[in-house]
Amino acid sequence: MLNNKDGATRQEMIYKIYQAQADLMFPARQLAKLGAGVARSIDMGEYTPAPLRQLGAALTMLADGGLSHQRPDYGFRTVKMGNDVVGVTEESRLETPFGTLLRFRKDSEVQQPRVLVVAPMSGHFATLLRGTVAVLLPDHDVYITDWKNARDIPLSEGTFGFDEYVDHMIRFMEVIGEGSHMIAVCQPCVAALAATAVMAETNNRAQPRSLTLMAGPIDTRQNPTKVNELAKGHSIEWFEKKLIAKVPWRYPGAFRRVYPGFLQLTAFMSMNLDRHINAHMAQYRALACGDVVAADAHRKFYEEYNAVMDLPAEFYLETVQKVFQDHDLPLGKLTWHGQPVKPQAIRRTALLTVEGERDDICAIGQTMAALDLCSGLRNSQKRHHLQAGVGHYGVFSGSRWAREIYPRVRAMIEVTNH
Repeated sequence: MLNNKDGATRQEMIYKIYQAQADLMFPARQLAKLGAGVARSIDMGEYTPAPLRQLGAALTMLADGGLSHQRPDYGFRTVKMGNDVVGVTEESRLETPFGTLLRFRKDSEVQQPRVLVVAPMSGHFATLLRGTVAVLLPDHDVYITDWKNARDIPLSEGTFGFDEYVDHMIRFMEVIGEGSHMIAVCQPCVAALAATAVMAETNNRAQPRSLTLMAGPIDTRQNPTKVNELAKGHSIEWFEKKLIAKVPWRYPGAFRRVYPGFLQLTAFMSMNLDRHINAHMAQYRALACGDVVAADAHRKFYEEYNAVMDLPAEFYLETVQKVFQDHDLPLGKLTWHGQPVKPQAIRRTALLTVEGERDDICAIGQTMAALDLCSGLRNSQKRHHLQAGVGHYGVFSGSRWAREIYPRVRAMIEVTNH
């Protein structure tokens, strides 16, 4: 790891510069929010002068343009089960300094398959999978890994790396209980497969009955994407020097080394910059024309997208190195607390892999590679689905997920639930 003075100075300054900018902009955003509210209050519908609408649109855009570092609300209050509508309550089943096992408990006596949704720890909160959970919820007893923002975790709580991530999944499955199922989305697919392998080798009674891996980087040597090429194009020291920062003193996690959420968001947006620019231009036009439906849809998306969380530096750097640079899992080199991880030890957990035809983050073949690694499973225990016409996010959210992918996930859970 870096010990030179220049590296330390950069780590200390990068977060301070961001925070200073955010602090300077805060009063302006609050004034813009007030002004936008005034503009809306005097809106006269079709009789509103165009300049007033345009001013209100510009003020709204400024007010909504900041980042949030707090987890948004999942928003589940009720869910329809058959012909009944039942209440939904968020219930913490286990809490650690770094994450919570959160259950969406339904006010119903109906016993449903228990499913753990493993959310990425990748700069956004687990609420990014709200659409995934919404589709699963009517038919399943759903739990989720609700990761915490690293800038709010005191240094005294220790470090959090790849091994600790796997530890959390094993512990969470043990709390949920025997006979449960696991669905991993994107980044945590490697850790989910590792956790299942560890549980299989130790004959852990809580090993999942089925494991669904969705758009995850099991073997990034297959059809490398720009994301994969970036990871391979720089040394791990480069990532540490350029992307790791220290949390400012004003937060509970002061001086913890993190990969800041605001840097990750910048990287995500730069990959599709034209799309985001066009989306914001469309939002301005919608606000200026009084298109409430379009404006509200944009606002809801970016409220979620702009809610960012910091990652522990250890977890981020280890993931880059183990998954994207050294390919430890497909090469048989992955370890957990020094012990080899053996996917071939999995014999009781049925496996489903899902990929998107247009995925430019995790390309075709990268997730499917898990099927070959799990050589201990019979062919009848392994399935793959390639979804036509969707990119990365379409694998686990949106209409194609609900109509075409989810039925296959549900069928896998149903057939292995007995």
